[in-house]
Amino acid sequence: MKVKLAITAGFCMGVRRAMEIALAEANKGDGPFYTFGPLIHNKQVLELLESKSVIAVDNIDQLNEGTLLIRAHGIPPEQRKKLKDSNLRILDATCPRVARVQAIIRYNTNKGYTPVIVGDKDHAEVVGLMGYGKGRAHVINSKAEVENLPETEKLFVVAQTTQNEHSYQEIVEIIKKRNPQTIIFNTICEATHERQQEVRALADTVDGMVVVGGYNSGNTHRLVEISKESGIPTFHIETEKELDREKLSAMNVAGITAGASTPNWMIKKVVKELESIRSRRENFFGRWLRKTVKSMLLSSGLVALGAFSLSYASAVLSGTTPKLIYPLLAFLYIYAMHVLNRFLDKGASTYNDPEKAAFYRKNRVFLVLTGIVSAIIALILSYLLGTKIYLLMAGLCILGIIYSIPLVPMSLRHLWRYSKIKDIPGSKGLSEAFAWAVVIALLPLLGKDPIKWPSTIITFYLVFSMAYVRTALFDILQVQGDMIVGKETLPIILGENRALFLLKGIILSACLLLIIAPIFNLVTYFSFFLLVCFILLSVSLMSHEKGRIHSEPHTEYLVEASFILAGLLGLLWQGLS
Repeated sequence: MKVKLAITAGFCMGVRRAMEIALAEANKGDGPFYTFGPLIHNKQVLELLESKSVIAVDNIDQLNEGTLLIRAHGIPPEQRKKLKDSNLRILDATCPRVARVQAIIRYNTNKGYTPVIVGDKDHAEVVGLMGYGKGRAHVINSKAEVENLPETEKLFVVAQTTQNEHSYQEIVEIIKKRNPQTIIFNTICEATHERQQEVRALADTVDGMVVVGGYNSGNTHRLVEISKESGIPTFHIETEKELDREKLSAMNVAGITAGASTPNWMIKKVVKELESIRSRRENFFGRWLRKTVKSMLLSSGLVALGAFSLSYASAVLSGTTPKLIYPLLAFLYIYAMHVLNRFLDKGASTYNDPEKAAFYRKNRVFLVLTGIVSAIIALILSYLLGTKIYLLMAGLCILGIIYSIPLVPMSLRHLWRYSKIKDIPGSKGLSEAFAWAVVIALLPLLGKDPIKWPSTIITFYLVFSMAYVRTALFDILQVQGDMIVGKETLPIILGENRALFLLKGIILSACLLLIIAPIFNLVTYFSFFLLVCFILLSVSLMSHEKGRIHSEPHTEYLVEASFILAGLLGLLWQGLS
């Protein structure tokens, strides 16, 4: 079945921020850690937090030590004062959008106005907002309830940040007719607005809509309402197990959106399950092609093909005649290391890529065998090419395997927090990029004399740059799962914005090098062709940054395509030369 995933599906900014604060604190393990009320409205996420010893409490009277996190919904000022007077260390994860509404209510109430809050009276956010109204706030949730508002008082109106925008505007219009002097503030979060608008737009292009989110999540319920109002079949589920496969199989295209408290890994599971449903209208060839390409992506076949292609392009760039044995070595090595490390480091794969994790479990024997065979063949071929090449390949294989194996004895791990190379902050991107650059740019040169060092250094940096950007971008996409298991990747260390800025700088430096180097005859003019590959990588970065590609597989396809394109351009250049 074809699936269209809403760009805005999943954590909103406020929830993502609260989760990142909670996970970062939980991973420190510095004493008891509590959240003041459930962190978000998602049962599965709360169960995950409980497994990391994050405890939700509604009363702090019995707490004498530890850290307490104020959730994204915010709290009333009297509760905030009580928390500050306690012995607890307080972390404030109130969503900035909610804090803005609190400030509006406090300011206008102090000026003598009476607040009207359009929202769900029992919702945590609204409870917090009411506290800033000095006991004078009115809460309504429908047009009929407008009649209960006082007519003579000076009123101002705000909305719960996750309200249905159309309903809010209808309520506001009625209030303005009764009391034209009423001051109106549209405090619906921009993310909520975009999410609701996208559901309306998506409804015109799909046969049915699946809304993923907690059954007690207000913003998820509003997405369900909007989808139903659009006139298409709508399915509200919490997990992929609740999908109605019989009804969905009658559809050709299904849309997916998700509430603001739904994590990426749950959305991915639903996408995988939906795509596995065989549409009655899908032809055999389309189904076979989709399954084949997806299998190559899941099995690391595409990334290995990318290494093959980049190795071929690197030879063309340095001005040497490409020999297929070296791209083949790159293919075998990269495939073997990706597959074997996947089994050695299960870590965050369940959260980062549930579909790939399930694929590896299902095809465990085949993948392990092909990974081992690939490594053996790579060693045999490198031995035939010479001792130096064999020793380098053997060293790379050993380093690749021990990357995910504990090196510090259990009895000494209390002295050093990093028992594996992969545990060292930021090591993943650097290790992978270095391995790519060595096997692609350096290994083919060991059988040559003399070595042209200027072109070698340039080729090494360009391969390192492409591989590093690839790994770091995927780390950005997978930051939620990495934080859950305590990995310290580049975006977790620097933050997503700084990480993206760094990657843009790397791409820019590589592009400048590709333009300047051939002018001084350091590499061939094929470098101008390779600019296209770096431009494609930059498109991947900017598409993620602008939210234009939400589906991780689509981003992976685009990134891997930039590597495969390098090889195709190399073939084209050879044909034109």
